[in-house]
Amino acid sequence: GVLDDTVVIVTSDHGENLGELGVIGDHSVADHVTSRVPMIVRWPGVSQPGRVDTSLHYQTDLAATVLELTGGQVPPGWDGQSFADAFRAGESRGRESVVVSQCCWACMRSVRWDDWLFVRSYHTGLKNYPARMLFNVAADPHELTDLAPTRGDLADRGQAILDQWTADMLAAADPSKQGKDVTVREV
Repeated sequence: GVLDDTVVIVTSDHGENLGELGVIGDHSVADHVTSRVPMIVRWPGVSQPGRVDTSLHYQTDLAATVLELTGGQVPPGWDGQSFADAFRAGESRGRESVVVSQCCWACMRSVRWDDWLFVRSYHTGLKNYPARMLFNVAADPHELTDLAPTRGDLADRGQAILDQWTADMLAAADPSKQGKDVTVREV
């Protein structure tokens, strides 16, 4: 009966590239493979065996969810957003997009939305990366075909989401701008 009242959570801090973007056995780029980590949650009376949530979440969302499921309230100003209601309902409800960064070897920031991954390289880590890359991670999970040259519309959308996220994060870090809407451009 131990599992009847035991919460089990398995997660990780990063994935490992196995050739994606020319990286083998490391996690030095802000891509889908590095940023996609397991988030396995078994919560007695809440989780449903075998259910897969396909929505986008940050690791901070897990902390907010655990806090809510244990009877607490997510403090104002937390970056994490609880998905406890969706978890209880057995639904996939998450964020429209997530932004991740990497500054290990290369300096990159990327945004994932739908099946798309837009990667912005600020410093390539001495690799031959273009400044902007775009991948359809559903059709191309190993990120072999950069679609930015042919799908400028989607690369621009990724850049716009990233620019808005940056403006939002800067405003949240500046007490004089908190509570004010900051819009860079329409996404």
